[in-house]
Amino acid sequence: MKKKALFAFSGLMLTFALVACNGDEESNETVDEAASGGNDSETDSEASAATSGTVTLAGSSAMQPLIGAAAEIYMGEVNTEADIQVQAGGSGAGLSQVSQGQVDIGNSDLFAEEEDNIPHEDLVDHRVAVVGMGAVANPGVGVDDLTQDELIDVWTGEVTNWSEVGGEDVDITLVNRPDSSGTRATFVDYALEGAEPAEGITEDSSNTVRQIVADTEGAIGYLAFSHIDDSVAALSIDGVEPNAENVQAGEFPIWAYQHSYTNGEPDGLVKEFLDYLLSEEIQSTLIPEQGYISVTEMQVERDAEGNETPVE
Repeated sequence: MKKKALFAFSGLMLTFALVACNGDEESNETVDEAASGGNDSETDSEASAATSGTVTLAGSSAMQPLIGAAAEIYMGEVNTEADIQVQAGGSGAGLSQVSQGQVDIGNSDLFAEEEDNIPHEDLVDHRVAVVGMGAVANPGVGVDDLTQDELIDVWTGEVTNWSEVGGEDVDITLVNRPDSSGTRATFVDYALEGAEPAEGITEDSSNTVRQIVADTEGAIGYLAFSHIDDSVAALSIDGVEPNAENVQAGEFPIWAYQHSYTNGEPDGLVKEFLDYLLSEEIQSTLIPEQGYISVTEMQVERDAEGNETPVE
């Protein structure tokens, strides 16, 4: 009788254990389902939280390819609800339009303070990239390095033949940019130390400048690094080669920020797109691929007066 009672008791305990175990499994499944459902809900919430709307940018022609490429990636991979419209028109136009509220972002090769006719007190500067520039010559001139003083003498007309600076006996032909060019302003300020260039051929298109220099005996011009190729000779200055590494280190002087200005502090989609331009994804991949220099890799910085200091 005692044995029967013991067996009955043991069976009852086994039944309770099985039920408890099954209950735990069901409970775990319920928790897992809840967690899975919560993740799905969170993902859906994040997707639905994407900021929709339109951002209009205008200004620097030199910046248009970079900003346009970033906008395509952003709209295609980051925020499909966004419409980013990138227009050119020149730095002055971009600054004027953003100051008047006609566009959300004004792109410029120059600091807003350098444009006398643009009210800049409310404009906020977002430096998204750096462009390096260098003097380039026809490969036949026989020169690949100039001191800065020699470069100034060449561009101001004090030196008119390459033989005067150690090159071939060939007359110098200057290929300049129009007065309104941001590229010209940067070259005059940081290559020529403010000296006014002598008269020469005037051409705005970088591709055309490169072609003229490559095809014209004795020609010299200047280009952004992204436009320099083997058809022209890139000139060192005081023995320092024109390349991204030397610009970042503060060794090569001819460079400028690529500015994206907003009228006041940005918010919403405008801020999100500007943050994207400064993200690691863009700074470490697209910007060097486009021939620009990452602003986050600069070891020096400049203010609107041209004062250069180490990045802290």
